[in-house]
Amino acid sequence: MPKIGNIILPDFPLLLAPMEDVSDPPFRRLCKLHGADLMYSEFISSEGLIRDAMKSRMKLDIFDYERPVGIQIFGGDEEAMAMSAKIVETVRPDLVDINFGCPVKKVVCKGAGAGVLKDVDLMVRLTKAVIRSTNLPVTVKTRLGWDENSINIDEVAERLQDIGVQALTVHARTRAQMYKGHSDWSHIARVKNNPRITMPIFGNGDIDSPEKALEYKNKYGLDGMMIGRAAIGYPWIFNEIKHYFKTGEHLPEPTMKDRIEAARNHLIWSMEWKGERVGIFEMRRHYTNYFKGIHGFKEYKQRLVTTDGAMALMDVFEEIAAVYENYQTTNLF
Repeated sequence: MPKIGNIILPDFPLLLAPMEDVSDPPFRRLCKLHGADLMYSEFISSEGLIRDAMKSRMKLDIFDYERPVGIQIFGGDEEAMAMSAKIVETVRPDLVDINFGCPVKKVVCKGAGAGVLKDVDLMVRLTKAVIRSTNLPVTVKTRLGWDENSINIDEVAERLQDIGVQALTVHARTRAQMYKGHSDWSHIARVKNNPRITMPIFGNGDIDSPEKALEYKNKYGLDGMMIGRAAIGYPWIFNEIKHYFKTGEHLPEPTMKDRIEAARNHLIWSMEWKGERVGIFEMRRHYTNYFKGIHGFKEYKQRLVTTDGAMALMDVFEEIAAVYENYQTTNLF
């Protein structure tokens, strides 16, 4: 079983990826209910934490029911990363994760995220600064390299392990690929098969079905896998994969009742955490994913994304439940 510090994970754990504007406490709560084994916060700017930026501080919120959970930070300055690690430690997560994989231009231009892949020495210095500043286990999430001509994940893995990193998650794309093209897990398997590597190695990229999860589990021999975009609006994927691993069979698809319950809970928990107005507004981006492919749903989606007020939205959900009461999701595609 993979171990990160004192955290003992189940055999071949499924991790929820840290996704900006997605992996907040309400969404993590849903994924935990549906089988996620380890979760991370949205990535948090080290500079923002030091400035006491409200948005960055709010991302530090974690709850006991979602443990084990890690806080992920990013930045390109050693002192800022060290200070932010100390701040993170005060909220008692189970681990600190460093983001060396975000490909977004505004992050990369600051010499952070995947931008650090161009300078492994800097990556090592930033990671050392965090490790020296906290007693929590430190893990890293990164990519294969900057582009296909500079894939350096083998060197990165060895050097990070040598300074005390306790687990590595690799998104099987380069920064140049962003989120497009084919993810190549063979590079991650090579890292895992390196006899020098003893820390857990997790793979990330393109896991969107139980069949693919099992194929990649068997083919690449990693310690676990991280799931990101496939869980948005579909938290059931974690338990579906676990069931398929055990039985080779599929769980029944979530019914309309299941989808309504998940979306409604997500909304309620968002309002509780963010306040009614912000919770309602920020939840609007999720409805398309919860009800993707449902025939005749366009009118209801429009109402969900335009209705203000908690009670009015609950009424819309009640109406949807009544209209779709006798339908199974599989009938609607």
